Amino acid sequence: MIRLQDLNCTFHAGTPNAKTVIRDLNLTVDAGEFVTIIGSNGAGKTTLFNLISGTLTPTSGKVLIKGEDVTGQPEYRRARTMGRIFQDPLAGTASNMTLEDNMMITCKKGFKWPVISLNRKRRAYFCDQLIQLRMGLESRMKENVSTLSGGQRQALTLLMMVLSDPDIALLDEHTAALDPRNAAIVMDLTTRFVTEHRLTTMMITHNMNHAIAFGNRLLMMDAGEVIIDVSGADKDKLTVPKLLEMFSTIRRKAFENDEVLLGAEA
Repeated sequence: MIRLQDLNCTFHAGTPNAKTVIRDLNLTVDAGEFVTIIGSNGAGKTTLFNLISGTLTPTSGKVLIKGEDVTGQPEYRRARTMGRIFQDPLAGTASNMTLEDNMMITCKKGFKWPVISLNRKRRAYFCDQLIQLRMGLESRMKENVSTLSGGQRQALTLLMMVLSDPDIALLDEHTAALDPRNAAIVMDLTTRFVTEHRLTTMMITHNMNHAIAFGNRLLMMDAGEVIIDVSGADKDKLTVPKLLEMFSTIRRKAFENDEVLLGAEA
């Protein structure tokens, strides 16, 4: 589904401020895999997503999606096959629009106005979908999204992504800004939607426990490289101390990132 070949990304290339953030990275993610990604700040996690989604163009190397070389393809074209959710709950919805209008935008993905209209049948469909969230949002479809809490907005964003029928989901610390209760709700929805819709999923998280508990494959990044890649039974046996020990053995230094380590204790 996703294949990255000899990928490099250097900011300010050719200047004294040049900084390589992705270094000679080769990675294949098969259809249906749920990959969690952990690493310290500056490890290259979000840059990796930017390269996959088309927000950034690599300095060298190739990005292939479903066997097609999309390295030079713009972000809006890749968006037809992938959905991305960010850490900020405000980023995935339009605050000054109603819930039903936000959901209409999702249904219009790939179409031009006015191919799809907001009629009684479609409102009933939206209502049925919102009931799945179990947050009472089905009774608030005509309210502006700005009235929702962060957890409600992130759950709505997740639902909207699924309704756009992507092949790939990129989740960029999508629960990090939420309180523990709402984070748990959103992760439960994530697991359910990924399974039901057979999404190929990559999820960045700062929480080592989440990285271990969710998905069927775990990557740890450091300095623009994937240094740990475990899946299946090996992942099932992982613990936070074991993961830290593996990092120390490979990098010959202790893992030092307070946000990630505190997340591991949560």
